Amino acid sequence: MILAVGLGHHTREPRSSTLPADHSIGNMPAFQAAVEAGRKAAEQGSFVLFGITPTAPATGYGYIQCGDSLDDPRICQVLGFKEKRDAGTAEAYVASGAYAWNSGIFLLPARRFLEELGRLAPQMLQACTQAVDKAATDLDFLRLDPASFEQVPDISIDYAVMEKTPHAVVVPVDCTWSDIGAWSALWELAAKDQDSTVTLGDVVALDSQGCYIRSDGPLVATVGIKDLIIVATQDAVLVTPKDRDQDVKKLVDRLKATGHSSAVQTPRVHRPWGFYQSLHTGDRFQVKRITVAPGEKLSLQKHYHRAEHWVVVNGTALVTRDEEQILLRENESVYLPLGCVHRLENPGRVPLNLIEVQSGAYLGEDDIVRIEDVYARDSNDGFERQRLTGIVTR
Repeated sequence: MILAVGLGHHTREPRSSTLPADHSIGNMPAFQAAVEAGRKAAEQGSFVLFGITPTAPATGYGYIQCGDSLDDPRICQVLGFKEKRDAGTAEAYVASGAYAWNSGIFLLPARRFLEELGRLAPQMLQACTQAVDKAATDLDFLRLDPASFEQVPDISIDYAVMEKTPHAVVVPVDCTWSDIGAWSALWELAAKDQDSTVTLGDVVALDSQGCYIRSDGPLVATVGIKDLIIVATQDAVLVTPKDRDQDVKKLVDRLKATGHSSAVQTPRVHRPWGFYQSLHTGDRFQVKRITVAPGEKLSLQKHYHRAEHWVVVNGTALVTRDEEQILLRENESVYLPLGCVHRLENPGRVPLNLIEVQSGAYLGEDDIVRIEDVYARDSNDGFERQRLTGIVTR
């Protein structure tokens, strides 16, 4: 979600707009005209929603019931909100001409919205305010206070405010739009072959009709399939009929319930200095790729439970090992015994890539004692972040 706050030339208070970052809007002039109409309404104190003129009885979208036009014929009263409906109900909505898809895009007078939030959902406003007041900075990030933010009710802006406030209005927009809420939406937007199939990455599709097939990792080969979504990443493969792709969220819930790491973390983990990626894990060993950006360095650290080998693939590495400093170039390596104090840095002008082989009784990312760090992370940051999110920084 993108949140933007701006002050118009003729307004007396800031306007806040919320625009989801993953939406596709086809007719930009029509959308811009709707925003201009909504801007004027927001300046007068209205809470503006943008409703998309339906092109089909979609069951994956919520609907806004539109009432009479206001002074500006482009703006209507909001009579009600309807959640995702079955195909028959959605068809009746579209046929009536009185409903618009709920885009989830808002334009709000910020001060008045906060006042209304305090009236309709005071617990939410209080928890959000405390989370911001107690926030801490982490590099370029503002980290909300976790304890306060956990008290924020799990409720949408529609439920909390828009369904209850008398200030809600809707601006219908007749434009090509998708919230890209499912893999089938990407199939609809992408260029297709003669079999109406979309292929991306290392894919070979034979007699495969109406499919979306994507690989960010291994070769995916298909024969004689129809209307399937197949997505292969480096750590997982998804296969589902196109008309069931909305159920992916149920799969994610199942993964979270079983504690599977793929539900909360991707194989490539980004850090201020670059990223690392697990390549292979076995009994008492793990192989990783580490990429360090030019001029960056990892923390000065040690491990209690593992030793490491570093092999430079390309670039130049400056390695601190206890009292030594070792310069490594392509195809050179260094051994870091258990317990030694070490640091990896890239003194060059190109990215440093190396292979790290870990061996020991315990290989978790929380086995890091940080002694010194240029990014101002103290020795307990990693353990605290693991407790809160399951992810630890190096």
